[in-house]
This record gives sequence, C-alpha cells and structure tokens, in this order.
Amino acid sequence: MVSQADRPGPDGLAESRCRLVRRRIVEMIHRAGSGHPGGSLSCVEILVVLYCEVMRHDPGNPSWEGRDRFVLSKGHAAPALYAILALCGYFPEEELFTLRRFGSRLQGHPHRQSLPGLDCSTGSLGQGLSMAAGMALALKLKGSDSRVFCLMGDGELQEGSVWEAAMSAPKLGLSNLKVVVDLNGVQLDGPTSGIMPLEPLEEKWRTFRWRVERVDGHSPSELCRALRRTEPEPTIILAETVKGKGVSFMEGDCLWHGRAPNREELDTALRELS
Repeated sequence: MVSQADRPGPDGLAESRCRLVRRRIVEMIHRAGSGHPGGSLSCVEILVVLYCEVMRHDPGNPSWEGRDRFVLSKGHAAPALYAILALCGYFPEEELFTLRRFGSRLQGHPHRQSLPGLDCSTGSLGQGLSMAAGMALALKLKGSDSRVFCLMGDGELQEGSVWEAAMSAPKLGLSNLKVVVDLNGVQLDGPTSGIMPLEPLEEKWRTFRWRVERVDGHSPSELCRALRRTEPEPTIILAETVKGKGVSFMEGDCLWHGRAPNREELDTALRELS
C-alpha cells in the first residue's frame, strides 16, 4: 500500500522521475503512430505528485476500498497516466509500448475494465467532473475518508456539463473532491483564449462556492501543498502549465495536441529529455 507517510516531501521528488515519464510518453506515442503528446506532457508533474506524494493507493490491491479515487477527465492524456501506473507497479513497464495496438490493455483512452488502477473509463470531454462528483458523494454517504481527485483539461471548461457538476458539488458538501485543471492554454485547434475565452476562472469558480487556488503546474512543491490542504468545500486547483512541456518544438503548439513524432523528432525529444 502507498500512503502519504511512506512518501518523501516534494523537494525529494526526483526530477528524473518526471523526465522518465516524459520519455516514456514520446516513445509510446511514436511506436503507436498516434496519440496526444502535448496534453500528456503538460500534466506530468500533476500526476507524479498525485501518485507519488498525495494519493492513497495500493498497486498490489488496486480495488482496495480505502484507496483514493482518480478520474482522468482529459482522457486523451492516457499515455501520461499509463506511464505513472507502470512506474508505481500496476503493470510491467514493457507493456507501455503496446499502446493503441490491437488487443492491448492500453487503449487510446482509459478503459476501466481493461487495466488495473483505473477507477473509470474516460474520453468524452466534459464528463469527468460529473463522475468524480458522483464518486465523492458515494464515499461521503458511506462514511469513507477516501478522497476523489479529478484532472481536467482547460478546453473542457467550455462544456456546459462541467458547470452543472460545479453547481452540485458545493451543495452536496463534497469536501472530499479535489479537481486540478491542466491550464496549458492550448486545445486541438489553437489557444483557448481565441476559441472560447475562459477567464476570469478564479472568480467564476469562487462564485460557484469552490475553494480556488492557482499554482505553477510544473512545481511539485506548489502542487503538493495545494493538494494536501484540507478545506470544508470542494477544491479546484488551476495549474498553469505548458502544452508539450519538456520538448522544445512541441511546447505551446496546437499541432502536437494529437500528432505522433516521427523517428527524427523522437530522437530530438529524447535528447532534450535525457
């Protein structure tokens, strides 16, 4: 079982762990010939901090009732989640390179019944927060102290269903629900500010009666402090990130939302991540 007491503080979180995850992401997507590198690379620190510093979970017993739950609402970032799950020991690391192959457990978007360590299937954007709120309510009604963590993309905030869930969570008193928005500012077709502006996000979420915090999404220390804080209301953390973080030619470019690197691009990316 992995518990908070077993983990080092955020300053002890090796940068090499994030680099390794980023290397696995670009390798997996290159071998698959398809996938979503940009949004996978932007959320690496968030997932590493969640799984290695904050969440209670047990790779040896994925269905442990006392675990915290995780919802990857931005399901296209599955390569990042798979790399973290392999790092934690949920399945062999070599299986990562079966991503998107016929018969593989590592589908293009997470499929709960295919792989250990998944609490729900995701991929249809805008639905993850509703599922996370439902899980948090169920745990609350059971009297469980388990928490639910949900990772969303900023483009998802353009979906109306998100705001229905946002209204519900404070009414239901879901203090066990913590949401992180991967605020990389870029979606499939370009910058979110040009497609459907989202700001002022802090004021919007506070109006919906959430506790809101804005952090550097590539700072393990800031993420860890925000995610460990206990509050009487649901929490949303606006994590400012860079699309394609760590690979210079991918950073901030919507082209890399859903494109696999070729061999030359992969070699360049791996050199930068070494």
